[in-house]
Amino acid sequence: MSAIEQMEKYSVARSTTASKGAAVVSAFILIVLISVPFWAARSDLRTVVEFAYYLSLAQMWNLLAGYAGLVSVGQQAFVGLGGYMLFVLAIYLNVPPIAAVFLSGGIVALIAIPTALTVFRLRGAYFAIGTWVVAEVFRLGFAQISVLGGGSGQSLPATIVREIGSGRSEREMIIYFTALFIAVLSVGIVYWLLRSKHGLALTAIRDSEPASGSLGVNMFKTKLSVYVLAAGVTGVVGGLIFLQKLRISPEAAFSVQDWTAAVIFIVVIGGIGTIEGPILGTLIYFVLRGLLADYGSVYMIVLGIVAVVVMLKAPQGVWGLLANKYNLYLFPLRRRLDRKNDLER
Repeated sequence: MSAIEQMEKYSVARSTTASKGAAVVSAFILIVLISVPFWAARSDLRTVVEFAYYLSLAQMWNLLAGYAGLVSVGQQAFVGLGGYMLFVLAIYLNVPPIAAVFLSGGIVALIAIPTALTVFRLRGAYFAIGTWVVAEVFRLGFAQISVLGGGSGQSLPATIVREIGSGRSEREMIIYFTALFIAVLSVGIVYWLLRSKHGLALTAIRDSEPASGSLGVNMFKTKLSVYVLAAGVTGVVGGLIFLQKLRISPEAAFSVQDWTAAVIFIVVIGGIGTIEGPILGTLIYFVLRGLLADYGSVYMIVLGIVAVVVMLKAPQGVWGLLANKYNLYLFPLRRRLDRKNDLER
């Protein structure tokens, strides 16, 4: 039998039985989520919105740390910048609020370019510290801008709030669908990126920078594009967060605990370096928060204990543990050879 005939017996595939089933389940869940505003309570809508923006933030941090090897502890910089750009665009430039949410992401992406040129000079732990320092510089800087409320912050004027929707129910519905769109878009962007040649470059850089460089991967260009992309999407999420809150202040906008520590916890317990990990991690985070939120400081202590236990017992995260044990991949990224006879069965 010739080599060509042997090759014809195989086909290249990416999807798995689990991924096909996950696609059907995801479509059903999406339909249910679209229907939520028509029957759920307002508190439920706010919970789903919050889940959506934490999931989006987690996917972007995971893209940086889990695939590009850029462990940042300063992502709150882009959340805060996105929130403040929303206020500037909506109040002073008369941009419609929803349009301002997405436009703020573009502005944040542009601001991230000179930021990247600064922090990319650092490596490892110094890079992580550098990103935190940059976030603190932004926080202190915006605290000095009196036209934006200074250290006490400011609220969106009632006229701007009414532009979102005529009534409270309509406003919450519009914000809900915007949040749902951003969450789906963030997962889709990461999935598309990792299935492309850029995803292969990212994986190569994460595994070994010297080896990837020797194979022709432009490490600086690849890291810069991912950093700017993550910053832009994070900026969009920041705009959404403070559109929902209707008020912003430097402490809230650039909070490391709310927008970076919580996101790192989500990714670490879910599974860093996987698309499924942040989804599962966000679910675990919200369940734990719901069960322990009434216990004050005990809540943070338990979250810390859970994170330490997971890092010690399952460094790959809960999803990584499940995937390795059951060969379960809902968002398959690798190509594999399948026998055509097996596929026909």
